[in-house]
Amino acid sequence: MASKRDYYEVLGVSKSATDDELKKAYRKLAKKYHPDANPDNKQEAEEKFKEVSEAYENLSDPQKRRMYDQFGHDGPQGFGGGNGGYYSYSSSGFDGFGDFGDLGDIFSSFFGGSGFGGRTTTRQRNSGPKKGRDLKYSMDITFEESFLGVKKDISIYREEDCETCHGNKAKPGTKAEKCTACGGTGTVRQTVSTILGQMQTTKTCTACGGEGEIIKEKCPECKGRGKVRKQVKIKVTIPAGISDNQTVVLRKEGEAGTKGGERGDLYIVVRVKKHSVFTRQNDNIFCEIPITFTQATLGADLKVPMVDGKNETYRIPEGTQTGTKFTIKNKGFKSVNGNWNGDFIFMVTVQTPKKLTSEQREILQQLAKTMNEQPPIKKRGIFG
Repeated sequence: MASKRDYYEVLGVSKSATDDELKKAYRKLAKKYHPDANPDNKQEAEEKFKEVSEAYENLSDPQKRRMYDQFGHDGPQGFGGGNGGYYSYSSSGFDGFGDFGDLGDIFSSFFGGSGFGGRTTTRQRNSGPKKGRDLKYSMDITFEESFLGVKKDISIYREEDCETCHGNKAKPGTKAEKCTACGGTGTVRQTVSTILGQMQTTKTCTACGGEGEIIKEKCPECKGRGKVRKQVKIKVTIPAGISDNQTVVLRKEGEAGTKGGERGDLYIVVRVKKHSVFTRQNDNIFCEIPITFTQATLGADLKVPMVDGKNETYRIPEGTQTGTKFTIKNKGFKSVNGNWNGDFIFMVTVQTPKKLTSEQREILQQLAKTMNEQPPIKKRGIFG
């Protein structure tokens, strides 16, 4: 990879250049090499533009400049300048003149449009319809509710259109008037003198605050806001199979929009409480079921408890060992995004009796003899 050029050489200044000299050189070269100003040689111009921006970003910072003067590009820890976040160019436009006040607006007007690449300046406000703000709500549900699905009523606070002025902010019987300063556009053009000569910039209208209209008599209910904060109840349907931290989106249940804009959305984050018996992995359900020594030895029909409160009968074979897993197909969680169900998987644990009657002990001793096992030595405490 080619070595980087000296930053002072890139900007065409001496190492003793002042901050003003650096800034002046950068402005001149940034204008010269900006890709939008070089449509016939855009790729090369973009590379030079980035090189110029990187040089200025490092030399305009006193600490970085001292490091560069002392160590160069490959400073004590690989100091190499880099982008540093100062410039950012893409096909959607450029955002790198924040340090120069209104220079971004000046270049915007110079190259035509409202920004490099046609980007709209952030100072301009949209005076048309605007969507309302999205809201977020956290809901706790049980493991069983996540399995079966549930309907719940929730209460939230949100901004609603004022019922007195119906959102137009004006006192009933009056109405907003078009701003004469901007002609209802919300912006005004100004001619300013710059280092590049006389240029036009677009600014937010200070008379109306970018709204395009003036309200002389404000609504007494909402004080001219057009909105009031209210508590509302909403019915929420949580689908069967939803998992922990999944989100349910209720369209147009957020805050009211402005100037005819649609409502925002309501995002409900579901938190599923842990269960004392069941756990979930993907759409499968897991649990442990204790069985007796005789059930494990002889086999048995087990009544397996399900999440919905019902029981499933499952036959385990004789000689079942502790830790053996069995699967009941399609008895797990319903897939929220598909037409299938997970499985119910249970693991058996054989429980050894802690206390035996004399009759039970004798039977087990006889069993041990028939299996050629050494019966345990009778000693207090071994069997109880």
